[in-house]
Order: sequence, then structure tokens, then C-alpha cells
Amino acid sequence: MRNDLFLLTGICCALLAAALTGLVVAGWQPLVAYDGQVARDLHAHAVSHPGTTRLMQVLSDWVWDPWTLRALAAVAVVLLWRRGDRDRALCVALATLAASAVQQGMKAAVGRERPVWPDPVDSASFAAFPSGHAMTAAVVCGLLLWLLPRPAPRWAPAAWVLAVVSVLGVGFTRLYLGVHWFSDVLAGWLLGVALVMLAVRVTVRRRDRSPVGR
Repeated sequence: MRNDLFLLTGICCALLAAALTGLVVAGWQPLVAYDGQVARDLHAHAVSHPGTTRLMQVLSDWVWDPWTLRALAAVAVVLLWRRGDRDRALCVALATLAASAVQQGMKAAVGRERPVWPDPVDSASFAAFPSGHAMTAAVVCGLLLWLLPRPAPRWAPAAWVLAVVSVLGVGFTRLYLGVHWFSDVLAGWLLGVALVMLAVRVTVRRRDRSPVGR
């Protein structure tokens, strides 16, 4: 039952991400208009609040930077491997690598331009869609939550809150700094959740079928 839920959630998120990608490629006007309005409102606030903008840069470029999150995933892989939990170690490693490959491939394929401002508060290179920050955060935080001990420890709720704040927070920083459209971030979240659900489903199914798992 749990495996079916993982699979269903992953498929639903993947289909939503595919639909959103189609709308972006087609330049669907309601989506373009909404993206533009959100970008303009947040950029105006960022320009007039340099202190908040600096905080967002620190969070985006250091605390929730993709390489920071990948380093956390790498630590988890090493610890799992040393404990002999090779299946979950490989799941975390391969899912993190797959996330990087998927986002870079989609960026190249879609080739969406980032927002352009006469008075930018930050900059970013390469294409915009999907947000690599948002996708990496969703993948790494999702995998780390999956690795929580069972039964759940007393600090598990705090871990969930930290993970949710990190995933939502990094998406907001990218919008606030004016380097992404809202649909870029949404696509990153959807793709990240889809990848986590499908990777976890495959790993759990494999463990359940193995002699050790049974």
C-alpha cells in the first residue's frame, strides 16, 4: 500500500510538471502574466529593502545553495554506506545525481530566459526553467526525511518543519532575488517530489523483495 502511494504521488507530480512545462513552452498567456506580476511585485520590494535582499542572498547562495544540500546528501550516503545500508545509500546518491542531470537537461531543452531588470539585485547564469535550487532542495530534503528512524524520534516534527521551510524558503529566495519566474520554482518542486517518490518506491520495493528485506 505504501509503495503504491509513493508511485501514485510520483506519477501525479511528474504529470503536473510535464503539463506545466508544456504551458511554459507554449507561452500560455495567463501563466506568463501571473509569472510577470509576481516577479515585478517581489523585485520592487527587493530594490527598496536592501537589508532583506542581502538576507535572501545569504540564504540562497550559502544556506540553501544546491552544493550545500548536495554535501548533506553526500554525508548521508557515506554514513549509510558505512552502516551497511547500501540500498538506501545508492538511492540517495543516484537520486541526487539524477536531479542534477534532469534539471540541466530541461534547462537546455526549454531554454527559458530569466527575468531581466534595469536595476537587478542579483544574477544567475544559464536558463531559468526549472529552478535548480528548488528541485535540489525538494530532492535532498525529501530523501533526508525518508531516512528518519522508525519509529519516529521525538525530534522528527522539528526535522519536518526544517525541511518544509527549506524547500519553500529557497524557492521564495529565488523569486525575491529576481532570477526566476514562479513557474520555474513550481516546476522544480514538482520534479523534485516526483523524483524522490519514484526513487524511494523502487528502493523500498527492491528491499522488500530481497532475502534480507523479507
